[in-house]
Amino acid sequence: MSTSQREPRRWLILAVLCLSLLVLVIDNTVLNIAIPTLIRDLGATNADIQWMIDAYILVFAGLLLTAGSLSDRYGRRRGLVIGLVFFGAASLAASFAQSPGQLIAARAAMGAGGAFLMPGTLSILTTVFDDDERKKAVAVWSSVLMLGALGGPTVGGLLLEHFWWGSVFLVNVPVAVLGIIAALLIIPESRGPARRADLVGALLSMVALTGVVWGIIEASRDGWGSGPVLAAFAVGTVGLVGFALWERRVAEPMLPMALFRNRDFSGASLSIVLLAFAGGGILLALTQYLQFVLGFSPLKAGLALAPMIAAVMVFNGIGVVLDKRFGARAAIVTGLAFLGAGFGLLASTSAGDGYGHLALVLVVTGAGSGMVGPSASGTLLAALPKDRAGVGSAVNDTVQQVGQALSVAVLGTVLTSAYTSRMPASAPGEARHSIGEALASATSTGDTGLVGIARAAFVGAMSITSWVGVFGAAGAVLVVLLVIRRSDPAAGAGQPVPAEPERAPVAHG
Repeated sequence: MSTSQREPRRWLILAVLCLSLLVLVIDNTVLNIAIPTLIRDLGATNADIQWMIDAYILVFAGLLLTAGSLSDRYGRRRGLVIGLVFFGAASLAASFAQSPGQLIAARAAMGAGGAFLMPGTLSILTTVFDDDERKKAVAVWSSVLMLGALGGPTVGGLLLEHFWWGSVFLVNVPVAVLGIIAALLIIPESRGPARRADLVGALLSMVALTGVVWGIIEASRDGWGSGPVLAAFAVGTVGLVGFALWERRVAEPMLPMALFRNRDFSGASLSIVLLAFAGGGILLALTQYLQFVLGFSPLKAGLALAPMIAAVMVFNGIGVVLDKRFGARAAIVTGLAFLGAGFGLLASTSAGDGYGHLALVLVVTGAGSGMVGPSASGTLLAALPKDRAGVGSAVNDTVQQVGQALSVAVLGTVLTSAYTSRMPASAPGEARHSIGEALASATSTGDTGLVGIARAAFVGAMSITSWVGVFGAAGAVLVVLLVIRRSDPAAGAGQPVPAEPERAPVAHG
């Protein structure tokens, strides 16, 4: 695409896409801040709270590939608008829910909207920006993603200080309405060539992803060897194998397996999984460290993450410069090295360290994330043929979701186990499994000694969890060096995967 052929409104279009993305990611993080209020005002049990979180994740992950494929076929702007309509309407329902069951149902509907919304923003970005500007646009997109993820707790804290719990959902509605209007007025429609609907592929993808994600979620509660977990993984594995076999033989596949023969596409996908795995559980530990060890309020804890937000935004641009000068592989490896160094600094944290040490950790890890994100996602997107932008963007989001789910399950288990092993056997039962319970017990009994013991145990457990993050970052570096091709920056982005050769048609579902 020459300079004269570029979409003249592309940066305005990007602003609309970022607005749509922001409402999604803020809502996903703001729920955690509202949990105590939901327990008090809505009478939600711990099981209800878990389902409020899991209902969204399961529907979102299960529909991602199908939503991306439908958007390619019927229109990416249409898919984005459908996502915003679903998300906005479900948010309105959630804000006035009268029972935990109603809120769980609304969260599931929000997951369906999110499945169209999130890959829709990235697929439209892919078609609007050419190879020269795409990674710069992805850097802006990544900054908004991080801003929403880390700014959510701050927004939630402000809303809960002045309004009722439903306000954390109601705030989505006007933003969704604005996004719908802006999308219809500003974003051009784009779609791939007309294809027959791959209904069997869509069903198998939903079975595979739902099974795998459900197994990961249950493993964090019941253990990796429990019956329901093994059954969920078995269903997910059968669905995944069936999906891969079907997509190889069907005439017009939803997700061409040829995409994964491209080293840049498969290497970027795997590095994104490892990056999400390394980072997701650490953020869970950090939010508890800020509130339970440093004693910050929810609002102050949200604001305390500002150095990471700033570092991500600054180093997104630096990553793009590195990518352009030395190639994507160099930018990704440099970012992962920073990320590993940040986890190493976090592993060295002691119970007596104040916020200053943590601020350094946040800056270094933010710098690493900022450099990796645009280059990894940009490399994946550059390897796609234009007619597969929707489903390819859904792959980017799917691997992130799987990595984050694995992170919370695995690193969350490591954090809890390490904490328990450090607590004395004489500590009250629940206090040995949760620092929050330990502090509550200490408050009710006046046992000030338990506070210091619990905080030291948690910091030690966080250190062990951080070392897992170091190894995850190192593994991602190895993947990048072995799989992603060394590129010539002057030659531009990687070559898209060619269309699959014609096959003899077979029956469709």
